[in-house]
Amino acid sequence: MMKDLIYIVDDEENILEIIEYNLSKNGYEVKGFKNGSSFMDFFNAKKPDLVILDLMLPDCDGYDICKKIREESDVPIIILSARSEEFDKVLGLELGADDYVSKPFGIRELIARVKNILKRSKIKDKSRPLNREYYFDGIKLVVDEERHAVSLDNKSVKLNPKEFQVIIMLLKNLDNLVPRMELIREIWGEDYFGDTRTLDVHVRRIRKKMSYNGFGSKYIKTVHSLGYKAVKDI
Repeated sequence: MMKDLIYIVDDEENILEIIEYNLSKNGYEVKGFKNGSSFMDFFNAKKPDLVILDLMLPDCDGYDICKKIREESDVPIIILSARSEEFDKVLGLELGADDYVSKPFGIRELIARVKNILKRSKIKDKSRPLNREYYFDGIKLVVDEERHAVSLDNKSVKLNPKEFQVIIMLLKNLDNLVPRMELIREIWGEDYFGDTRTLDVHVRRIRKKMSYNGFGSKYIKTVHSLGYKAVKDI
C-alpha cells in the first residue's frame, strides 16, 4: 500500500529528527527540511499528503509559506511553533492551516493529530471531483472528473460513462480494495438486480482501452472473489 507522504519544515534539528523518526515508525513516508526555500522547491515538484510547518525559519516567515501553499493547494497543514499567543494561532488558522500545535509538544499527541487530519482529508477527497496527475513507474495518468477526461502520457483514453465511473472510484481508493458490491451499488445504483458480471466486462474493457505500456493489466488488479483495486506499488 502506498504510504502517505509528510513534509516537515523546522530548523531545529533535534525536533526534526524526533518527528521524522516517530512518523516513519508509524508507517508514513517522511521528508524533513530546515528552511523554507528548499521545502518550496520540493513542494512545487511533488505535493505531499500533509505538511508540518514551523513558523520561525531562518530564511522566511512560516506564515508566508502557509499562504503560498494555500494559493495553489489544499494539502493539510499543521503549524508547529513556539509562538503560543492566541493572535498567532488565529492568524495561522485564518491563513489556511488545519491545526496549530504549540511547542513544547507531546509526540503522541502530534501523531494523533496527523492521523485525524489525514483521515478527514481522505473523506473530503472522495467527495470532491477528481482532477489530478498520477505517476505509475514513469507513466503519467491524468484524470479530470468534471471534464470526463483520461489520458496516459498525454494520449487520450476514450471511456464510456460507466467505465469512467469505475476508474474514478478505483483511483479515489488507490491501493485499497473496492468490493464488487460497493462498485455496483455506487455505479449501477442500489436497485440494480442485473448480472454482477457486467462489472467484470467493464473492467476488461477498461484494461483494453488503457493498455498503453501494459498499464491496464499491470495497475488495475482483480482481488479474486472480492473486488478490484488500482495499485501504484506492485
